[in-house]
Amino acid sequence: MKTAVTELLGIRYPIIQGGMMWVGRAELASAVSNAGGLGILTALTQPTPDALRDEIERCRTLTREPFGVNLTVLPTASPPPYAEYLQAIIDSGVKIVETAGNCPKEYFDKLKAAGITILHKCTSVRHALSAQRSGVDVISIDSFECAGHPGEDDVGGLVLIPAAVKALSIPVIASGGIADGYGLAAALVLGAQGVNMGTRFMLTQEAPIHSGIKESVVQGSERDTVLIFRTLKNSGRVFKNAISEQVVAIERQPGGCTFEDVRPLVAGARGRATLESGNVNDGLVWASQSIGLMNDIPTCKELLDRMVRECRVQLAQAAELASA
Repeated sequence: MKTAVTELLGIRYPIIQGGMMWVGRAELASAVSNAGGLGILTALTQPTPDALRDEIERCRTLTREPFGVNLTVLPTASPPPYAEYLQAIIDSGVKIVETAGNCPKEYFDKLKAAGITILHKCTSVRHALSAQRSGVDVISIDSFECAGHPGEDDVGGLVLIPAAVKALSIPVIASGGIADGYGLAAALVLGAQGVNMGTRFMLTQEAPIHSGIKESVVQGSERDTVLIFRTLKNSGRVFKNAISEQVVAIERQPGGCTFEDVRPLVAGARGRATLESGNVNDGLVWASQSIGLMNDIPTCKELLDRMVRECRVQLAQAAELASA
């Protein structure tokens, strides 16, 4: 398949694996890239910039295809050494970077000087326009259905994707709620040049998390996610389990809550331990509404091959309807 995104990134299929904390490691990123998509390492999964350098080299031993690194910048009282992680990426010769969270404009000149293509993920057209002005090469527009933080506008993909395409002059990648070839076909028809998937890749054989988590989540329907942090104006979509329902209950208490009230339940270390233990009710598990479209745990190659077949069938059927 050929789109502006496949040409720009040097990949066979316009399918990108988004950055996922604790999940975006070399075994998954390399499998996606080997299957024809773009695998992404998640920088902050690694405890130090030097550990990220080692993970990049490990990924290179597993694939000769292009892969990228995600660097998510978030406001926090104790920020990680973002500049050092950025330097590790540049020093390692990575040529594709996905940024997310705050738009790290102060890093873009340095990335550009190193010949790095920048994909920036955002949840609104206004933020996408700002990122375009700051010099990013591709926008990944993340709709309300997504796992993680969908923003506070609550705009679904059928509106957000074409709105971004019409407003921007750079390629758009559709993200949020996409899990199969039907979604890929829809995104292309809406004007996107590719898709970004997180949850679907989390539920593959190569994803480095416990099989018990994969099996629990894949059994969920489109109704089995929940939005947390709504009252804190930092909405996040996660799998519906004992922990996420407890967080929502605390948020609904008279008088509301602060982040400190839920911090022990939502701590990143607790979520990581859950992904490793297989007990789905021990911590947060981030998941999109697209789990309602999944019923298996394929290899990345099986997934991408199937998606491309489904996409081509759907596009051909749509073309027949249009010409009738």
